[in-house]
Amino acid sequence: MSALTKLRPLLPLAAAWLAARGLMLWLLTHDDLRLLGRGGVSREVEQLYFRWYGVLSHGSYPSGDHLWQYPPGAGPVLLSPALLPTLTYFQAFVTLTLVTDAVITAALARAGTRPGRSLHGAWLWTAALPLLLHIPLARYDVQVTAFAVISLLTLSRSTRVCGTFAAMGALVKVWPALALIGTPRGRTTREAWTSAVVTATVLLAALAVLFDNPFDFLRQQGGRGVQIESLGGTVLGVARHAGWPGRARYQYGAMEFVGPYVPLVAAASLALTVAAAGLLLFWRMRARRWTPATPYDAALSAVLLFTVTSRVISPQYMVWLLGLSAVCLTARHTTQRPVAALIVAATAVSSVVYPAMYGEVIASTWTGCLLMLLRNGLLAAAAALSFRRLWRSGLSLPDRNESGTRMRNSHPIPAVFRTRH
Repeated sequence: MSALTKLRPLLPLAAAWLAARGLMLWLLTHDDLRLLGRGGVSREVEQLYFRWYGVLSHGSYPSGDHLWQYPPGAGPVLLSPALLPTLTYFQAFVTLTLVTDAVITAALARAGTRPGRSLHGAWLWTAALPLLLHIPLARYDVQVTAFAVISLLTLSRSTRVCGTFAAMGALVKVWPALALIGTPRGRTTREAWTSAVVTATVLLAALAVLFDNPFDFLRQQGGRGVQIESLGGTVLGVARHAGWPGRARYQYGAMEFVGPYVPLVAAASLALTVAAAGLLLFWRMRARRWTPATPYDAALSAVLLFTVTSRVISPQYMVWLLGLSAVCLTARHTTQRPVAALIVAATAVSSVVYPAMYGEVIASTWTGCLLMLLRNGLLAAAAALSFRRLWRSGLSLPDRNESGTRMRNSHPIPAVFRTRH
């Protein structure tokens, strides 16, 4: 097959990526429009990130700052705009975010052109990310997602590289550690998890030497309440129409509910998160069958469960879910196609919630409540469907193709994904 033949399917993808990202940049330059948040989206980079950059550049993590709630690995990401000294901090941050976005697209496209794979994942990422308008360009969640995407896509080739990228992502925003939840039992899991632990230990030690107060973020996490966009926040928002006297207030970097029963709702969210962790561990102990898509499917299911049960579901969290959905769709054995469709729908609703109609959500009007019920309902349905399909695929008996007899038009399972029964 000639190089031109290989590149031909990628040309429309590249053109779509350029057009979509051009639109996102245009939206970012018109951020002051009412429906785009009146500058609220870009303000986080221009003011908050830049302020943290000033502190970090002097060799210290923010101390006593209740808005700083991120692991130590976030520091180098926020310092990275210094690599482009001719640009302002905001311009450099957006440029690096676009470069990272292009790397994710290229990684998905490369995976999708391999035998037995699909370009659907690259197309989903390219076409669905702009549903969040310009938000992905003004948050560092694209960078975090890149670690998880690369971790998963390298698993079949190098378990150690997979673990290394998962660990680096976890040091930036914790959740990429879930990329390892579906690694096949045995040597693959031992190597990937050992690599992750070693990488995390070395990097944490290095950051502790280079910066002061690397673990101050732990003191700030405990104060988080119930964000108005979370599942618990949706319940409280509807409860306001039944006479609940609470209200929304800006604290800890987000709009959160304050009032009676809020601590109870926060505790219930934490309990659900623990239950979700238990379900995932139970699946892992019971699973008997792995396909090349199982690690991808498990990662998406895990992040969905932890997102839905979280006290905070910010719109940029959808970037994570889109990235993992895209990874799933590169594999033809994936069980998560309908889940990906639900996530895309929830992403579209998220951009209506924020920034377009965020005032309605803050005030808990019926419009705001219905929007949150729709978005979070889609996410809850996606999480339930995702785990159900993951569970069924893991407990089903191997088909003839996987037990040794190749079926017509089938693809053999790589050895890394075979398990001993």
